[in-house]
Formats: sequence, structure tokens, C-alpha cells
Amino acid sequence: MKKRGLPIIAGAAGGILGAAVADHLRKKKVNAIEETSEKRREFYHVLVQWLALKQKGRSLSEYFEKNNYKTAAIYGMRELGERLYDELQGTGVTVRYIIDKNAGQIICDIDVVSPEDTLEDVDVVVVTAIHYFDEIQKELLKSMTCAIVSLEDVVYDMI
Repeated sequence: MKKRGLPIIAGAAGGILGAAVADHLRKKKVNAIEETSEKRREFYHVLVQWLALKQKGRSLSEYFEKNNYKTAAIYGMRELGERLYDELQGTGVTVRYIIDKNAGQIICDIDVVSPEDTLEDVDVVVVTAIHYFDEIQKELLKSMTCAIVSLEDVVYDMI
């Protein structure tokens, strides 16, 4: 009797463990999908508001001028970072460099550095990776004393 019960118990334990692992993996995948969805929603809303400002003939350079920011660095050189860099060209704001985790893979007409590099003093760093602003700001504050703002805050401050 005891010998027959052991395989049944082992099979049941394996089934329970397998179900627990599968549930954990499912939850992990759902969380990743939800985070991606949230990032896209934030991106979309910032882009829509920025476009509305452009349609009213306004530029984000107004924010920098209002706050007396003459020199800036841009954190993140993906879509939003590229647009911000382009928008600030020819204004009273000089973008001194770009900060990006993938600095070695970015081809740009301005210096691109890694967050781990020594970062030159500027008046403000604008974080275009808006979903990760809090953690990026926390890291940058370890080595910088300038203002660190989210592109989302820049856009919504102008509305």
C-alpha cells in the first residue's frame, strides 16, 4: 500500500509545482504586457500634447527660457529624444550632449555619453524616457546637481 501511494503523491506534488510555475510565468508575462501598454499610453499622451502646442505655434524652448535654462543634456535618444533635440536647434537653448544607455550604438552630430560616464555640468537634464523618470532621476542625482526634469513635465507645464 505504501509503495503505491508514493507515485501518486509525487505526481500530485509535481502537478502542483508545475501549475505554480506556470502561473508565475503567466503573471510575469501579463505584468510585462501591462508595463509596455502603460509606457505606450504615456508616450502617446505626451506626443499628442506636444503636437497641440506645435499647432498653436509654440515651442518647448519657451519652457527652458522661462526657467532660465540655457544649457541642457537630453537623456534618451529614441523618438522623443530625437524630436526634442531637433526642436531645440536654433533656439536659446544649447544641447551640450546626449545621455543614453546605448551610447555606443547611437550616431549623432553631438556627443553621446553613457549614464556611467562623467557628466558635464549643464543647467538641466531632460529625461525623455518618461516611464522610467523616477529611477533615472535618482541615478543622475548621485553624480549631478543640476535640475532634472521629465519631458512629460516640460510639455504639461506649457498647457
